[in-house]
Amino acid sequence: MKTYMPKKGEVAQKWLLVDAKGKVLGRLASQIAHLLRGKHKPQYAPHVDVGDYVVVINADQVILTGKKASIKTYTHFTGYPGGLRQESFTSLLKRQPARVIERAVKGMLPHNTLGHQQFLKMKVYAGGKHPHAAQKPEPVELN
Repeated sequence: MKTYMPKKGEVAQKWLLVDAKGKVLGRLASQIAHLLRGKHKPQYAPHVDVGDYVVVINADQVILTGKKASIKTYTHFTGYPGGLRQESFTSLLKRQPARVIERAVKGMLPHNTLGHQQFLKMKVYAGGKHPHAAQKPEPVELN
């Protein structure tokens, strides 16, 4: 008996809708990464993109537990001398709420070409509306 290996395009990829309202950032990001990689499917293989498309709404209402909202900082280096840029969680959430979830999920995906392909299948929106009604995303309840 041979081991089953899924081929690209052989596994159906659904569109899933996740509401981030009142959800803890880390738990939400790990569950989204799980869906993007396709680990919830029996056809999962670590070298093939079998995950689903994920649409995240209400990204501006994600929370952190404890005092992390005031302590957490995001760091970026521009490459120039003195180019270290730091921004707090609260200011990034006000300025670009989708970026908070994107950065958390991107860190949980593989750091290679496959991880980049899986990351591109996630669409994050700050409000409750999204332009993917034609794809008919199924609502998913994450804890």
